[in-house]
Amino acid sequence: MPKAASKYSLPPHPVLNGYYSDEVDRKKMVKQLFDSTASHYDWINKVMSFGTGVRYRQEALERAGLGLGQSVLDIGCGTGVLARYEMDLVGSEGFVLGVDPSLGMLRQAIGRGVERVTMGRGERLPLQDQQFDFISMGYALRHVADLGDAFTEYFRVLKPGGTVLLLEIAPPSSRPGYQLVKFYMKYVVPFITRLSIKDKNAQLLMSYYWDTVEQCVPPQMILEALESVGFVKVKRRILFGIFSEYTASRPE
Repeated sequence: MPKAASKYSLPPHPVLNGYYSDEVDRKKMVKQLFDSTASHYDWINKVMSFGTGVRYRQEALERAGLGLGQSVLDIGCGTGVLARYEMDLVGSEGFVLGVDPSLGMLRQAIGRGVERVTMGRGERLPLQDQQFDFISMGYALRHVADLGDAFTEYFRVLKPGGTVLLLEIAPPSSRPGYQLVKFYMKYVVPFITRLSIKDKNAQLLMSYYWDTVEQCVPPQMILEALESVGFVKVKRRILFGIFSEYTASRPE
């Protein structure tokens, strides 16, 4: 089994002292935030994406080649939005397993109709080698503890010839675009969340969301980290200057 190069054995963003002090504290804080806001999470994301997020996810899966009969692992499945679409695409001959460390999120996924879920983290998957044709992760890469460990695990559980699809957000490269997106995601979305839901944890989650986006490692490092564990055909597709689709394959 290939190992990640040491330069990629790092968290996807530095310690954010305004939220936690170390990795142990980060895991506890993030789990608590997602557990406590699980029932509101879909509404928040709908507002943040102007209602387009669900359709975009489905189109990204289709672009990555997901189809009938495939076995799928959705890591950081959250409320099951991606996993539910995957179930439709693979049909009755395939199967989808959702993995998430948050029990609150998994309950929401089950309520959405996701039939197979289990608790776990991307960097230590409770699964056997070479089980899946397709691995997805939707906007959760910023929450793993170690990029190298996570990608090594994805490689391990993927079948030869299988595909991994990572959906993420990166700040726009232009200064005006960066300032506009930052203002919207760091201030407007948390304000609307607090005003509408009246839940300080939901507001905190959305503030944290932007800060992890802003501080995340550059996209080029994510591409290199995927290659470092053995993935090939590593690519990044950019939409609207902010949405990233990373795709890669395990060699045959």
